[in-house]
Amino acid sequence: MMAYAPIVLFVYNRSWHTKRTIEALQKNELAGESELYIYSDAPKNKEDEKRVREVRSYIHKIDGFKKVTIIEREKNLGLAGSIIDGVTKVVNEYGKVIVLEDDLVTSPYFLRFMNDALEYYEDEKRVWHISGWNYPIKIKTEETNRVFLWRVMNCWGWATWADRWQFFEKDTEKLMREFSNEAIRKFNLDGVENFWEQVVLNKEGKIDTWAIYWYATIFKQQGLCLNPVRTFVDNIGFDGSGVHCSKKSFVDNIQTEYSIQFTKNIEETEVYTKAIKKYLRKGILTRVKRLIPIWK
Repeated sequence: MMAYAPIVLFVYNRSWHTKRTIEALQKNELAGESELYIYSDAPKNKEDEKRVREVRSYIHKIDGFKKVTIIEREKNLGLAGSIIDGVTKVVNEYGKVIVLEDDLVTSPYFLRFMNDALEYYEDEKRVWHISGWNYPIKIKTEETNRVFLWRVMNCWGWATWADRWQFFEKDTEKLMREFSNEAIRKFNLDGVENFWEQVVLNKEGKIDTWAIYWYATIFKQQGLCLNPVRTFVDNIGFDGSGVHCSKKSFVDNIQTEYSIQFTKNIEETEVYTKAIKKYLRKGILTRVKRLIPIWK
């Protein structure tokens, strides 16, 4: 019998989002067989104290899982610090982990997909990361049950193994020394996006994040990330309530059935990588068009 990966959920001060995240997770078919760890960060100021208490009051009433363990931080670590610490502790204990934040609504088959992928690719050391989310690219009906591999790491519902996570490193100065201009271009999805800007902003102290360093770790090791073609996760945090979220609409067509076909071809899947590049270029063009009246 498969030993299911523990779920690690990071929460802060958004009770409405946390409830939606938990309610969706409780509807997963493997919820009752999965252990749930909830890390609740401490308030960073007086204004957040009441809302953090509300979240903590709610999470202590949660059931529907094999076991629920709550870790209440006594000091505010920030999202990056809390995730790095929590993921490291749990993945080192269990050998694998599924990670969520408090604004992610999952398909009832999210846990099934993550556990199946963790088992399928456990011994395939070129696969470093399992994503539950995918960009809303146009796909044909027969593609809905497929997966693909590519270089970019998505962190809206993800999983990994301890023997991969052990290489995680958050060292901005070292990273900037190691990456050539050619490497940065490839890191930026061949110039389509500007992921590297996050590294620069961390160096300047304007943001304090973790995900860009996990992507950089995977990239340096020439690892690949697995994505479902059709997403198992929807992000509900784009309402201005999150630490790193702006106010915008982002709606995905979430998976409502499960019949996944995993790929044995361990290399970047060109057709879906191109589709995402096209989607991202379209978004860039839209943003540019909005700015044209200002330029005029």
